[in-house]
Amino acid sequence: MNSNIHSRIVSFIWGIADDVLRDIYVRGKYRDVILPMVVIRRLDAVLEPSKEAVLVMKKQLDEAGIANQHAALCQAAGQAFYNASPFTLRDLKSRAKAQQLRADFEAYLDGFSPNVQEILDKFRFRNQIDTLVEADILGHLIEKLLDPDINLSPDPVLNPDGSERLPALDNHAMGTIFEELIRRFNEENNEEAGEHFTPRDVVTLMADLIFLPIADRIESGTYLVYDGACGTGGMLTVAEERLQRLAREHGKQVAIHLFGQEINAETFAITKADLLLKGEGMEADNMKHGSTLSADAFADKTFDFMLSNPPYGKSWKTDLERLGGKEGMTDPRFVVEHAGDPEYKMITRSSDGQLMFLVNKLSKMKHDTPLGSRIAEVHNGSALFTGDAGSGESNIRRWIIENDWLEAIVALPENLFYNTGIATYIWLLTNRKAPGRQGKVQLIDATGWFEPLRKNLGKKNCRLGEEHIQRICDLIIHPRETEQSKILPNEHFGYWKIIVERPLRLRVELTDARLDALHRACESAKEYELPELIQEVAEELGTEPLYDYNAFIGQVRAQAKAWSLRWTAKKEKLLREHLTKTDENAQPVIKKLYKPGKADRDPLHGLYEVELPSPARGRGAGGEGKPAIVQYEADTSLRDSEQVPLLEKGGIEAFFHREVLPYVPDAWIDETKTQIGYEISFTREFYKPAPMRPLEEIVADIRALERETEGLLDEILVEVER
Repeated sequence: MNSNIHSRIVSFIWGIADDVLRDIYVRGKYRDVILPMVVIRRLDAVLEPSKEAVLVMKKQLDEAGIANQHAALCQAAGQAFYNASPFTLRDLKSRAKAQQLRADFEAYLDGFSPNVQEILDKFRFRNQIDTLVEADILGHLIEKLLDPDINLSPDPVLNPDGSERLPALDNHAMGTIFEELIRRFNEENNEEAGEHFTPRDVVTLMADLIFLPIADRIESGTYLVYDGACGTGGMLTVAEERLQRLAREHGKQVAIHLFGQEINAETFAITKADLLLKGEGMEADNMKHGSTLSADAFADKTFDFMLSNPPYGKSWKTDLERLGGKEGMTDPRFVVEHAGDPEYKMITRSSDGQLMFLVNKLSKMKHDTPLGSRIAEVHNGSALFTGDAGSGESNIRRWIIENDWLEAIVALPENLFYNTGIATYIWLLTNRKAPGRQGKVQLIDATGWFEPLRKNLGKKNCRLGEEHIQRICDLIIHPRETEQSKILPNEHFGYWKIIVERPLRLRVELTDARLDALHRACESAKEYELPELIQEVAEELGTEPLYDYNAFIGQVRAQAKAWSLRWTAKKEKLLREHLTKTDENAQPVIKKLYKPGKADRDPLHGLYEVELPSPARGRGAGGEGKPAIVQYEADTSLRDSEQVPLLEKGGIEAFFHREVLPYVPDAWIDETKTQIGYEISFTREFYKPAPMRPLEEIVADIRALERETEGLLDEILVEVER
């Protein structure tokens, strides 16, 4: 289609909003009327030639009492949709009375097929009819769209002599015009644009990243493309165009089927309408409305190519509750078997569900085809590093990387999107890595590759030029190490999170004040015999601080046994609360004492060989003066954690001896709490320290500052002398 004609039609439709809707609607609401009316006019123009055939078929079906009429009416219309009302828009144009026009217009809308009804419902277009009628602009709006100088029909407009006055508008051209209108409305509403609209330069890059690396392996056949957060469908249509072009360039014929799901009603309507306008009725039926996370419309399907820009930093709490919450989640997309865990959970914080969309896609990969599946998805920086080891986010990264699905991540320039200036990244994944890529992840820093816009579009102040897209794709197609490209082993991103414990050290104080406090607490707790027992022990031990809690509690237990008083954890808790205080000079508190041969000395994990005095030994530890293996109780206030890289030479033990024990020699690792985590840091990999200033410059600045200070001091002294 001639670009001048295309621009003329877009400008004409854009002008209708100002001509007809100004003063009735605010600018941000023009789209609520113009987009559905453009859809209606195009469908009306497509259906005009077959109108009589549809009405005849409708009459025959009604007379025969046939209820399911959809297929027959579509066949009569020759399209994937129809309008069985007695009206066309041209019929309505002549209605003089507003109320008659309203009644006939509503009957006309009611005559559309169910797939068009869904679009109108999701646009909530019928909600606009009251305003259009009350302002007496409905007829004017219809008249504008029927302007004889603009052709929205798939057939040309002819002159009386049979020559072409206005060219036909084929489905592709109509779809392009509709997309251009969507883009303009999105740019008008800057605050909403990024919510449902990804810039075309970013979409083009994502499509190229998916297809170009395997372009020479595309065979003739059918391919399924999916977007689980499809917005207005732009990613799907660009992907379709790109794949078709690559297939033609390689002499292949491909059939492409698009699938998408969108939770926002209006943007879903736009997606479906756009496909209908392009003559892709089957693809329009593949667009589903609803939540991808809690109401997956394609639970039984797998796809060849998938791409999305899911919402990030947005709560998915409602979806999480519908799925049973973190504890009750059983959805096989998000609870899998991995790393020996039959219920490995990948459930992120309810405040941000972006990675859940990626997990959803990975659950839909094809594993039985030569190309497998390729995925491109946009995320913010949170997806790279948020979440500690064992968290949902870290578990997702671990699952992806340990399955060797992560091919590359591209850091994009800031201010590239309409509604956010924050850093964004494209994740590129596949379950068919090239041999040279297996076991590795490529990081590309493209933050400096952009060209500025002459005028900001919301937060967007730059774009990816064609040369920038080619540069990024070249690094993906021919992976290599450069200043902006790092290729690292999968294990580079993993770490063990170890919990470092230190022993609890308690000093015992048997002062009168402490004993009185214990007495009052025992009265409240109904432990009436305990104060007397402790008083007897105190008389024997005296009032000086005791630095060996083990000896003290051993003596207390022995006294309790002599009194035939059952010793309980509740009693010991009362003693600790009222008679002890942590003291780094005290002996470590023993948690467990092992019988000879039941445990070996292992300071790394808190098992020590010590000699204990008789009261602290208890039963089964051997005679006095013989060594015993003990496990100390941990002081939770001193608990710390360390991250040990999976690639650490010598593993956890070497790290612990080098980085921990020299500073806290009484520390140990609670191996029951060790977890594996994964995170990705572009800052660490691409950090460039600021160059040091030359010494001469620094000295010159200091000298200048000295001179300024001296002059100021002279002025102050003069003022004082006055």
